[in-house]
Amino acid sequence: MDNAKRKPSWLKISLETGERYTEVKKVVEMNKLHTICSSGHCPNASKCWGIGTATFMIGGEICTRSCKFCATMTGKPLPLDSNEPMKVAQSVKLMKLNHCVITSVDRDDLEDKGAEHWRQTVEAIRKENPNTTIEILTPDFDGREDLIDIVLSSKPNVFSHNMETVKRLSDATRSRAKYDVSLRTLKHSADKGFITKTGIMVGLGETESEVIELMQDVRNVGVSLFTIGQYLQPTKKHLDVIEYVTPDQFAKYREIGMQMGFKNVESGPLVRSSYMAEKAFIQSGLK
Repeated sequence: MDNAKRKPSWLKISLETGERYTEVKKVVEMNKLHTICSSGHCPNASKCWGIGTATFMIGGEICTRSCKFCATMTGKPLPLDSNEPMKVAQSVKLMKLNHCVITSVDRDDLEDKGAEHWRQTVEAIRKENPNTTIEILTPDFDGREDLIDIVLSSKPNVFSHNMETVKRLSDATRSRAKYDVSLRTLKHSADKGFITKTGIMVGLGETESEVIELMQDVRNVGVSLFTIGQYLQPTKKHLDVIEYVTPDQFAKYREIGMQMGFKNVESGPLVRSSYMAEKAFIQSGLK
């Protein structure tokens, strides 16, 4: 499509630096932390670091899955770092974060798929930072409720798992995760009483009606926070961008989502799962 040949003006970003950016960058490098800001080629990295926020990625930097949209390395992961939970907790403290977001690579190589490591990390953050709200963006754990419950036992303030794309494109986009399994994962969290969040990318060839159908699916299982952003091709080896969705369309999706009853919908070309997560959490009124 002609619409996908050249990035439109609304996708241009300005690199922000400054004292706060330098401070966050220093903490990340000194503690040898993995962030999705870097490994995921996030377009908002400089902006978020510039206001003192970052999304920590635990479980290493090598993922056992090979989703066709994701820039994270794929292969055989190294053993878990037993010191990582405390390193992340201390980094959150050094950054003086009011709200932190934790995500991870998939660890299908582990018997518990990393669930216990998740629990330890959230509990370490809370012990070191009792006033910091914690948002977690997890894998699906193959939909195993026993493993999801291990993670939920740490009592995060927000549980998030991304649907990524509409039902028709899910199998072709994700290497192992399934649309219905992701829905069950979100439902389990919501049924347990946790504030539950999910997000998708657009521009992969989905239709408006398919996006609305997905929004209704996740709303029906209890999701209250929702994000929609533009898919951007990390490298030539990844899925092509089929369409650059316009800001007006993103605004329309937000309006539709709010009418469905979501507490907050972040919808825009540069929106990502953890983009302005603290603001979305506060504005939702669920705090």
